[in-house]
Order: sequence, then structure tokens, then C-alpha cells
Amino acid sequence: MALDHGDPGDAPSTPPPLTPIMNTTRPTAADEARTVAAATNTATLATLSADGGPWASFVTYGLLEGQPVLCVSRMAEHGRNLAADPRASVSIVTPDLPEDPLAGTRLTLAGIAERPEGAEAMAAREAHLAAVPAAKTYIDFSDFTVWVVRVQRVRWVGGYGRMDSATAEEYAAAQVDPIIPAAARAIAHLNDDHAVALLDMAHARGGYPDATAAICERADRFGLDLRVTTPRGIAVTRVGYLEPIHAIAELRAATVELARASKPEA
Repeated sequence: MALDHGDPGDAPSTPPPLTPIMNTTRPTAADEARTVAAATNTATLATLSADGGPWASFVTYGLLEGQPVLCVSRMAEHGRNLAADPRASVSIVTPDLPEDPLAGTRLTLAGIAERPEGAEAMAAREAHLAAVPAAKTYIDFSDFTVWVVRVQRVRWVGGYGRMDSATAEEYAAAQVDPIIPAAARAIAHLNDDHAVALLDMAHARGGYPDATAAICERADRFGLDLRVTTPRGIAVTRVGYLEPIHAIAELRAATVELARASKPEA
């Protein structure tokens, strides 16, 4: 994770925790990247033009074991670019951006585009069609080609101050988080009806015993991200579940356990 930006006087821009955060476990950068990639089917493709200049274009994609599957025409510049130089990168933005887009999650997958062959070609075709049903009207046209981007490098950004890289091997072994895409209603419920419990979590387990308010910004299979307000300023902290969860149906029980474990003793 990147260092805090700091203010012009090098003072921290957010207040640090006052007590240890009890469980900071969260999805890896590779897991985060796989989750974002699976959440949408549109991206910006960057290729190299004949003169060596960068060329960015809007594309749709499917996923084959996490690798983007493109279907592009050689009538388009990006199609001709890939045929001449297979180096490419794909920029993907989460579909549920916050009010400040730069606070949202995005990633870049960089690698080499290849035409799949044999059984993989059929699998890639089906993966693209599963994600982009409209492609059935043109995927078999003679000027269109299916490409698989073999990911070599991953850069994930989770908003301000949250970013990391992953290798091709880490990305290939990663998994989509089952909670992140389905947690919006549960997060809204926590914030609307359980503000006291969230504040107790921030006090007891999140490292901010001086917090005066806490809201949940995200839930994943390992825990909650809380934004806390303190007399020292606003910070983001982590509250991990007592045990990881594996399905959205388990989220309520996990947060109830957290609330019980965080409740002050009478």
C-alpha cells in the first residue's frame, strides 16, 4: 500500500490508530483485481499504433480464467494495432463508482494479446459471448478476431492511498471475492440501522477508541472497511470478522458476531 501523501509540512493527513487493529486481513491485490475484472464487461484497451504512439479505445470483454477475451475488428485501429504489435493493456473501472470517481476502484492488466487456437479458441469465444451477448451478431464476421490478453502485470487501485501490484502468477491463482459485488444492501442496512455497533467495532477492534462516528464503506470475505470520524480528523480502518466468510448469506451472522465481540462491558 502506498505511503500517506502527507501535507506540505510532512504531517500525516489522516490520524493514525491509537490502539492495535485486531485483524487487518483483506483480499490480496490479485483477488481485488479479479473481483473488479469480473464485475463488468467494458474496458479501455491501450495498444501501440504504427508510429509507436499510444492508442486508447473502448472495448468489451469476457474472461477466460481471469484473462480478458477481446473481439475486435481489423477495420478498427486497435484491431490493426494488435495484429502488428501484440503488446497491450486493459484498464477496467468498477461499475459502482462513488461521487468522487478517483476514490473508486480500478485496475490495469498489461500483457500480450494472442489468438487462441483449438479448444481454447472455442472456450474464449464462449467466454466473450457469455459476457457480451450482443457480440453474437458480429463475432463470426471475417474481419473480427478473438484475442486473449495473457496478463503479465497487474496494478490495482482501491481509491486514495490504496494500491498495489500483482504478478501474473498471483493473478492467475487469485479468486473473485464473493462478498464485494453483493454487499451494497447489507452495507446500507449497517449504516442506517446499526451505527452504534459500527462505532463499537471502531473503538474495540479498529484502533480508534476516540472515534465519534463510523460508517461502513465496504464488506469483503474477510471484514469491513470503516470510515471513522475522530477529534483528530477522519480515517479509514479495518475490522476483520472473527472468521472469514464464503457467501453473502453469511455476512449478517459475521457482523452480528463482530458487534457482540465489540460491545463494551457493562
